[in-house]
Amino acid sequence: MSNRPLDIVLVNPGDRLRTYQSLGESLSAIEPPVWAGLMAAFLSRKGYGVAILDTEADSLSAEDAAKRIEAMRPRLVAVVVYGHQPSASTQNMTAAGAICTAVKRRWPEAKVLMVGGHVAALPERTLEEEDVDFVAGGEGLYTMAELLEALKSSSPALNRVRGLWYREDGAIRSTEPAPLLQDLNGEMPMIAWDLLPMGKYRAHNWHTLDGLKRQPYAAVYTTLGCPYHCSFCCIQAPFKSGEGVLGYKSGVNSYRFWSVEHVVNQLGLLVERYGVRNVKIADEMFVLHPKHVLGICDGIIERGYDLNIWAYARVDTVRDGMLDKLKRAGVNWLAFGIEAANARVRQDVQKGFDQDDVYRTITKVREAGIHIIGNYIFGLPEDDLRTMQETLDMALELNCEFANFYSTMAYPGSPLYRDALAQGWALPSSWAGYSQHAEDTLPLPTKHLTAGEVLRFRDEAFQTYFRAPRYLEMVERKFGAATAAHIKDMAAHKLKRQYAAEPSLQTAHSRQQTEEAPS
Repeated sequence: MSNRPLDIVLVNPGDRLRTYQSLGESLSAIEPPVWAGLMAAFLSRKGYGVAILDTEADSLSAEDAAKRIEAMRPRLVAVVVYGHQPSASTQNMTAAGAICTAVKRRWPEAKVLMVGGHVAALPERTLEEEDVDFVAGGEGLYTMAELLEALKSSSPALNRVRGLWYREDGAIRSTEPAPLLQDLNGEMPMIAWDLLPMGKYRAHNWHTLDGLKRQPYAAVYTTLGCPYHCSFCCIQAPFKSGEGVLGYKSGVNSYRFWSVEHVVNQLGLLVERYGVRNVKIADEMFVLHPKHVLGICDGIIERGYDLNIWAYARVDTVRDGMLDKLKRAGVNWLAFGIEAANARVRQDVQKGFDQDDVYRTITKVREAGIHIIGNYIFGLPEDDLRTMQETLDMALELNCEFANFYSTMAYPGSPLYRDALAQGWALPSSWAGYSQHAEDTLPLPTKHLTAGEVLRFRDEAFQTYFRAPRYLEMVERKFGAATAAHIKDMAAHKLKRQYAAEPSLQTAHSRQQTEEAPS
């Protein structure tokens, strides 16, 4: 924190044990709060005194966080609700709400704002339900800066703060949306790393399966947004109102870039000042535009950085000529949203690539020496037991170095959430229940299966995959016996679930066979 008076403290909420259960102790990552860091950089460049309180990294209770915030006495407390990836924003709302309540109880005159992906998707509901004075209805950058200026007055002109939701005379008010930030390089060139406890962040366990130390670790954005329209995804929620101000058509998603030079310079800072080697490129879709991707790779190679990077790609975005340079730049892991094996199931959620593309791309990536994280989703709207088994069978056949198994959630801000509300489908009873690993998680039902049947299949699929002899043999061959033992230890963690009263999968399978039998 600088010597300037403290205008704002940006709070990163988190509760690893509730979100990940026993996996949160040592297996889950502890990620730097990328959005809080970007917001801090943006506000600092405008002359505001800024601090970040990372309650997840510091393992602070809501009461401990409130005590620290009161001691800081900022003009504005901004609780930034994001997660390790865009869909993880909602699951952090429970921890975020607890912090807001604790601050208000301890320091009633505090001015508290909530901002983030979930908040932008449900601004009015957030203002109604949480102990906050303000909510940012979009990206939040201009909203925070203008709100700080307004709060300098004894009679703040809140109606002039763009993108703000607030109360006035007992009624909820909202202002005109703020535009998206356009000059990323000039106004928000990198994360405010100097405000973060850099020694406390650690990589995902699979990111360092080859024996590397998990710390130090950092995550960076090189782009913001995603041009695709998967119906289960909520990544564009904080950007939609700002896109409208800038004249985007409703069916077009924004996709903004930092320059190659700015990205490489930020990586250089992380390497040279903080000794970082393990890096997550947090872009929802990094491997997309060859000029951008290859330019960053060239910069890393020219500077000789020895990095261990992972990033997201799509099966249909990996171009010829990319893979060798990605590997040389230290991209040792690529995560692919394979989602489902059945074409009908994929196309229903706008994942329109062919299954042959999956196998061709995975083969090419492996041949380049890059490890693969296969991401799979059970319980998409068209899924039944047969199609989910097809997905598990494909995962076992592909035998990726790591796999994530998800059940379909209706995340606020996604088209599926709107569908769930319209259809009256049951949703989790708490925001924390939107975590895939939480005890009270509740995925969506499909047209053929209950939520409990989907969840049970997901949990059994996890055990099947990570206990498979073929998978463990591959891990031992590539990474060593100690890593194979680590995987076995990970698979030994059994998640507690509240939906154990559902019929067994065998019962459900028998019922489905009966329903499909010819009369």
